[in-house]
Amino acid sequence: MTVQAGNIIGSNIYREHDKPLYYTGNKVLIALCCFNLCLFYGAKIFYVTINKRRAAEWDAMTKEEREHYLTTTKDEGNKSDLHEYLGGPAICPTTPHPITGEQVPLTFGHEFSGTVEEVGEGVTKFKAGDRVCVQPIIYDDECGSCKEGLINCCDKNGFVGLSGWGGGLSEHVVLPEYCVIPIPDNVPLDVAALVEPLSVGWHAVAISPFKKGDSALVIGGGPIGLSVIQALKAKGCDNIIVTEVSSMRKQYAQDFGAHHILDPTKDDIVARCRELSDNKGVHMAFDAAGVQAALTSAVKAVRARGTIINIALWEKPFQLMPNDMIFRERKWIGVATYVAGDFQEVLEAISSGRMKNVEQMITKRIGLDEVVEGGFKALVKDKDRQVKILVRAGDGEV
Repeated sequence: MTVQAGNIIGSNIYREHDKPLYYTGNKVLIALCCFNLCLFYGAKIFYVTINKRRAAEWDAMTKEEREHYLTTTKDEGNKSDLHEYLGGPAICPTTPHPITGEQVPLTFGHEFSGTVEEVGEGVTKFKAGDRVCVQPIIYDDECGSCKEGLINCCDKNGFVGLSGWGGGLSEHVVLPEYCVIPIPDNVPLDVAALVEPLSVGWHAVAISPFKKGDSALVIGGGPIGLSVIQALKAKGCDNIIVTEVSSMRKQYAQDFGAHHILDPTKDDIVARCRELSDNKGVHMAFDAAGVQAALTSAVKAVRARGTIINIALWEKPFQLMPNDMIFRERKWIGVATYVAGDFQEVLEAISSGRMKNVEQMITKRIGLDEVVEGGFKALVKDKDRQVKILVRAGDGEV
């Protein structure tokens, strides 16, 4: 109708009694034109404003911060409360979860420890007063993966603190017995809260072909990269190479046991890895960053029949040249969180002293009322200095 009205009005051919119809068509045409103009200029103003803000943020960055932004992700891409806070819901269900029946809004916190207050009927392994940490994987125990003991690969899996059943930021939670792991007497509650991320690194090393005497490259010195370093150290690795841009994270990596620290903005990662591993390349590389450039270097830094172990969650598809894998018979494997038994092994490693200085991962302690400004926002604004921020919920100790 709009086109027809325009044509008729343009040729000035119409009957007197049709004027109201043509006037209406003309008004519609003008309204549509105005709407499109408003939409165009509104979008233009919006994107100009966004680009100016981004340009200002870029100008305010130091050279090191710009290099860090270009070569690393905001975090390590693992399941985290921070990612859900910033860009969620992604993992948190927006429709009822198939096991918990819950959906957003939910209580966060999947890395936590606490004290048993009371137990339900049929619980025999725990009593009031026991100190415990929480293994947060929720699984159905019915699918093929669960039947094989791979609870981390459950078809319906979820996480306490991300999929329902409360979370670490709750004052009280009620959980199935399988979620609760007893803490050795010589392991403090604050350290026990770190067992979850440490188990991610522990499982990655456990599923890899690592054996004593092997060399390992760890990509990224954030919380999960640091967990991999500690697991490798506890299992006897004496040649741990870490790639990291941030000066603070480099120091953390060294403190936790890395033997060589490389900077991808300054060092030739492939050449340096060969130099540090008998000119053959490293036996394996653990990707805890999820960055294309880093993965490309890691593939070539691994020796023939070596393995790339991916821990990071990727925000977009990555490229991998098959020939780089084929002609060196390299392998790439994915790793998902942890399986039953990993928490107990990490706790034993901490208790026995094989895993040392774990408490240094806690870089800040806050109360529940500080969780937004002192917690989530601190992890964004001061991410290079912060590893894990411990939150006290209720009257619990920190």
